[in-house]
Amino acid sequence: MRFDEAYSGKVFIMSNPTIEESKAVIYGMPMDWTVSFRPGSRFGPNRIREASLGLEEYSPYMDKHMEEVGYFDAGDIPLPFGNPQRSLDMIQDYVTQLLDLGKFPLGLGGEHLVSWPVIQAFYKKYPDMALIHIDAHADLREEYEGEPLSHSTPVRKTCELIGPENVYSFGIRSGMREEFQYAKESGMHMSRYEVAEPLKEILPTLKGRNVYVTIDIDVLDPAFAPGTGTAEAGGITSKELLQAIQYIAQSDVNVVGADLVEVAPVYDPTEQTVIAASKFVREMLLGWVK
Repeated sequence: MRFDEAYSGKVFIMSNPTIEESKAVIYGMPMDWTVSFRPGSRFGPNRIREASLGLEEYSPYMDKHMEEVGYFDAGDIPLPFGNPQRSLDMIQDYVTQLLDLGKFPLGLGGEHLVSWPVIQAFYKKYPDMALIHIDAHADLREEYEGEPLSHSTPVRKTCELIGPENVYSFGIRSGMREEFQYAKESGMHMSRYEVAEPLKEILPTLKGRNVYVTIDIDVLDPAFAPGTGTAEAGGITSKELLQAIQYIAQSDVNVVGADLVEVAPVYDPTEQTVIAASKFVREMLLGWVK
């Protein structure tokens, strides 16, 4: 993969022209090969970039301007259509290179399985890492209809890699009975339905820890984000997710990387989902890149 020149397509607002002067790197993972309901999240990264053009560069939440961060939009990884394992290998290799360069990787999905190879890359560098997982779904299945490579399995795989006691899930309101039983018995933390306030209570226990954050856009109620593959009624508001991002920014955890996944623009002709997602990305950049 080359990082020495700007992406030729659309870029997130105020992207630096080169990677050398950048602290963070935005990259896209346009994969939806294993979805179980509605495809289309492979188009999410570019539509989020397009929506960012309507953003203000200043955030009143963080009291920061985009020019204070310095980041590079590297574009999308050219993943092989329909080949999950090869795609995951390419993502892991790509993120490993970013970490070797000392950058803060901020990924745009794509289905949630794309987070798994990213977490594998981070674990090699940060074996003491913890995961903050914000989502409507538990994603704790071992397989889906016999297939272990599924968007419903990345958090279970992560528990097995880094230890369930290092996994913290918030906003969960959907999953199999066995997934909720696993969460209860394994020692992982799971907060059902809500995000911001339970997260605020947990963050002091992660003080000084290296933390990776993965956000599935479907944690939002479909009223706020209809553009996703597996929408779940009963979700949180955009305001609460912004508050959660701010709580993390104000905490003493060391966020080492993050991703935002499962934006499927085709199901939202109003574009409110990509507009919200682009704002969340801005806040993540301004709040979490030190």
